[in-house]
Amino acid sequence: MRFSVVTGFKIKELTGWAKAHLTPKSLVISDGLACFKGVEQADVFHLAIVTGGGAYCVELPYFQWVNTMISNVKNSMHSTYHAINKKHLPRYLGEFCFKFNRRFNLEKMLEQLIYSSIQTAPMPEPLLKLAEARW
Repeated sequence: MRFSVVTGFKIKELTGWAKAHLTPKSLVISDGLACFKGVEQADVFHLAIVTGGGAYCVELPYFQWVNTMISNVKNSMHSTYHAINKKHLPRYLGEFCFKFNRRFNLEKMLEQLIYSSIQTAPMPEPLLKLAEARW
């Protein structure tokens, strides 16, 4: 699982995101928001399932996993951080993804973090505090 920050729900934004992250000819299932036409422009198949909002859309099996993930991310961030700075959102999402993707092998998580730290070049603190570049 991987999250990335987008600046807004616009066709041009999702076209760029899809070109950077999706394999051509893959299938995207969406709730029919107009901006998802952008993934079609990136040579990706798009199936729009218009939900209309409300409690009904949460129960649809197509979106159950996505809704669960978004809920988990929100709860994790709100319980961990006192304030969430938009500037550092990619780092917050990266931390959540690191932990989530290793959740079935918790005893190796610390070992993997140490290994990744050793493999990464030293970085001065001011660079660590900079915002992430967009995908």
